[in-house]
Amino acid sequence: MFLVANLGTKMSCKPFKAQCPSDGRFQFNTNVVFNDNGTLIATYFKQNLYFEFGFDTPPEVQHVVFDTPFASKFATFTCFDILFFEPAVSLIKKYNVKHVVYPTAWMNQLPLLSAIQIQRGFASAFNINFIAANIHHTTLGMTGSGIFSPSYSSYHYDMTNENGTLILAKLPVNPSEDVIVGSKDQIWPENSEVIYSSILTKHQVCETEETEEPCGRDVATDQVPHHAFYSEMMYDNFTFVPLLQNEGMLDVCAGTLCCFLKYKKTILSDELYALGVFDGLHTVHGTYSLQICALVKCGGLEPSTCGHEVTNADSVINLQLWGNFSTKHIFPLLLTSGVTVQLPDFSGWKGNKFYMNANDMSSSLLSAALYGRYYERD
Repeated sequence: MFLVANLGTKMSCKPFKAQCPSDGRFQFNTNVVFNDNGTLIATYFKQNLYFEFGFDTPPEVQHVVFDTPFASKFATFTCFDILFFEPAVSLIKKYNVKHVVYPTAWMNQLPLLSAIQIQRGFASAFNINFIAANIHHTTLGMTGSGIFSPSYSSYHYDMTNENGTLILAKLPVNPSEDVIVGSKDQIWPENSEVIYSSILTKHQVCETEETEEPCGRDVATDQVPHHAFYSEMMYDNFTFVPLLQNEGMLDVCAGTLCCFLKYKKTILSDELYALGVFDGLHTVHGTYSLQICALVKCGGLEPSTCGHEVTNADSVINLQLWGNFSTKHIFPLLLTSGVTVQLPDFSGWKGNKFYMNANDMSSSLLSAALYGRYYERD
């Protein structure tokens, strides 16, 4: 058994040299790793701090990888690091890491960034095993730990009490052999290339982030598509179109990103759902660039409630969601009633578009999203 723990550490330094604080010591948010005989074999200092005024950013980015006798290389990083290229993405690519151990103190933010959503999405995006331990502190909105492989999820999410849970699971030593594979007929919408081409001839794709109107407007009349509206979600200004029928196809665009949805409601309710798009710089509680296609249940029946936090739903919806993303780093997120994560039948690239397919949903939908991180634009 190897153990990864998180704590605060301090390190002496010479004041006024090499970014050394004036009090002569660094204070780091630290992961420590002990092997099976209790030897300290690795330490990691958190790079991307989140309102952690008692800690310092390390002078250099650390890539921490350690070997085990049972599954070769593991990596470790912490909490907010998961949203940035350094060190999380960089070390996985550089060292071909297949397993990540991840301590976190994550405040859940629905509808797109609960702890178990991003943990599940990260494992799917990189085809790795992801082992996450979150602080369980419901008054701060902190819950959600889990063990995830590309095709398996075992997790604990509970906002009703302060009791923790020990999670045990068997994982594949080589998670790349554990990827979900679906048939092409199940994955791709019928005539998807034709549908995509016809939509782009009908709608303009905006070239700048300063554009104030939705990109999905009719070029001939320069009008916003019927029923389109704006609403704030996760502190970002999304362009939405509502789902007004029990089944159909929708598209909505912003910036250079167009999102497409083919859907069918199999269990009906009077709930409002909307397809939203965001392509730009997120600037609240962190600064990072995003490209997002998201189908969400709204908080009520008014468009202004789309993007609100919702934990329960009644509508069951089969769907195919896709977009013409510029970034290659897409996290597929599928969340159902009661804040439960689901695995889509398929997620991946076809040509220059990224798809997520959920053909046989049995639980009521809270959100289905393709959460793209555009690291190069940060």
